Amino acid sequence: MPALGLSLVDRYFPALGRRNFRIFWLGQIVSLIGTWMQNIGQAWLVLELTGSSAKLSVVNAVQFLPMLLLSVFAGPFIDRFPKRKTIILTQSVLAILALALALIAWFHVAQYWMILVLAFLLGIVTLVDNPTRQAYIMELAGRDVLMNAVSLNSAAFNTARVFGPAVAGVLIEAIGIAPCFFLNAVSFLAVIGALLFVDVPDRRGGAPVGNMREILASVRGGIDHVRKQRSMLTILVLVGVLSTFVINYNVFVPTFAKINLGQGAAGYGFLMTAMGLGSLIGALYQAARSKAGPSDLRIWVSGAGMSAAILVCGLQRSYIASAILFGISGFFMITLSTSANTRIQLASADDFRGRVMSLWSWVLGGVTPIGALWAGGVSEISSPALSMAVSGGIGLAFTGALFFFTKKGRAGKASAASSGS
Repeated sequence: MPALGLSLVDRYFPALGRRNFRIFWLGQIVSLIGTWMQNIGQAWLVLELTGSSAKLSVVNAVQFLPMLLLSVFAGPFIDRFPKRKTIILTQSVLAILALALALIAWFHVAQYWMILVLAFLLGIVTLVDNPTRQAYIMELAGRDVLMNAVSLNSAAFNTARVFGPAVAGVLIEAIGIAPCFFLNAVSFLAVIGALLFVDVPDRRGGAPVGNMREILASVRGGIDHVRKQRSMLTILVLVGVLSTFVINYNVFVPTFAKINLGQGAAGYGFLMTAMGLGSLIGALYQAARSKAGPSDLRIWVSGAGMSAAILVCGLQRSYIASAILFGISGFFMITLSTSANTRIQLASADDFRGRVMSLWSWVLGGVTPIGALWAGGVSEISSPALSMAVSGGIGLAFTGALFFFTKKGRAGKASAASSGS
């Protein structure tokens, strides 16, 4: 039996055979469960304080505003400084912010402006933390199993999404919101502890970042690196548009659950769990197929499938159907993000990886303020359901149009090359 288990790991999850990645991965699972509990608690706290979809969307916008404005400037620092030490620092600060949120909730002094301030500070730290952790995967696992490692990293994120929201929903209805934040503060110790046991040599690289001129030159170098590779640029544009209009789950799900489906915190939590379960299945599917490498076709199909699921979900009012559709959307969201993430990391030179991943973080999360305000504004004017349907339709139309023009452009180049020869 042990031999069988080992062969299955080697065959489907080879990244887990790398000690450093395995330690970090296990620590992340624990920490991310806490993160999802805080996400659920924060959204529900805002709805309890304000009862407003628009004000919830503003919190999400404020949280991701630093990433929108400053993400590309984080890349040079990520490339320049040792990633392990950077992550230990950011995770420690995130733990302190979670504790602050726990205390204002525990003593019943939470006000809307306080949540806005803490969300903004969280966004500043995440601006550095997210792309650094993404870029660090290559150092932990190696290029040869990168797609497997990225997929397993997504599996960890979505394992947490399965358990975190469900536990948070039950805790909120049973004893209140504050424990969600306390548990998240403690959970960061798992990642910090894991990093203390990692024995990957600290690497420095990239251009100097001593003054603003050097920072801007380094940023331009990263952008030029992406522009020279049309496939990488196309992927970033696709993910950026879908993130703006479709991947607004922090606004869509709580407001749709409360306003259109008439659910409480537990019902909202289990909808997020359903999405997490679909995402986990997608991540494991990607990991099992990682030896074949990232598929361009899977990127296009996933973008269209995610958009279609959100569109259909907005057109119906069944709780069971909503859970299934959110699960389908979660599946396609992860197959899209893991395939796209791997594709651009493999195409990136080592010295540019931090800057490339900061651009990735910008298109995946930096556009969230725009998307959150869009989703919240349409929801406030009409309803969350209509906002979802319209957003899904935009995502589906854009994916189809970009696919058509990309294929047409490649066909034109191939025809020109054939004529020239």
